[in-house]
Amino acid sequence: MTRKSRSETLDKIGVGLIYRVGSTALYKKVFKYWYPLMTRRLAGKEDVVFLNWGYEEDPPMGLPLDESDEPNRYSIQLYHQTATQVDISGKDVLEVSCGHGGGASYLTRTRHPASYTALDFNPAGIDFCKKRHELPDLKFVQGDAQDLPFPDESFDAVINVEASHIYPDFERFLAEVARVLRPGGHFLYADFRNRDAFVAWEAALTKPPLRLVSKRVIDTEVVRGLQKNSPRSTEIINGYLPAFARRFGREFAVVDGSLFYKDLERGDISYRTYCFTKD
Repeated sequence: MTRKSRSETLDKIGVGLIYRVGSTALYKKVFKYWYPLMTRRLAGKEDVVFLNWGYEEDPPMGLPLDESDEPNRYSIQLYHQTATQVDISGKDVLEVSCGHGGGASYLTRTRHPASYTALDFNPAGIDFCKKRHELPDLKFVQGDAQDLPFPDESFDAVINVEASHIYPDFERFLAEVARVLRPGGHFLYADFRNRDAFVAWEAALTKPPLRLVSKRVIDTEVVRGLQKNSPRSTEIINGYLPAFARRFGREFAVVDGSLFYKDLERGDISYRTYCFTKD
């Protein structure tokens, strides 16, 4: 299949809404139609608390987990890999675009921040989080990643996992991260882009007043995590989504053999983690 015909196929099933990043109109459609649909379909499903991809090393990472966390091992390992680039214990932490709150819950329980504020654009998702994750020092807030509802220098760390590719103004988001971080604070970041966006992505990351501490390309580990997690993702999709939405669901979850999975495997998509600090 040529790149053009593949793009046309993606458009037909709606995946193009996410794949062609950077369009305000597409961003609005994703959050107006697909993401709320996913949240409504999954609301009340207590086990669906992660919407991000996965991560696994070779040999296996072997992250110690509680029995209740084990089903979400590969998504948790991606969060852990991103958020533990620095020690967040005793810190005031903000997570931007928290999804169903699984990462916020895991990090609050295991890394012991002084406070953890988790923000998401989707009101239905925040309602789900408030009911599902009741923990001391964990707070969920509805808000916009590009207009964070917090004063300057409010947080010691900002975490953002696999969300910025659908922000219509990525540079505005980065400026907001720099604004709410305290001096000496850290931006702990993980996301992907398709090949055509690599240069613009890296250029944007140099613009805010943040200093790069470390960067890793984790394509191989993410492919391995997705492969390991595919049986569970497929079971959830088939169990919770109507038949007409399952094809889109498989692309959204990036199961083994999906178009996103294949593009990541051959390098047309790159997944990276970063750590920045505010001097």
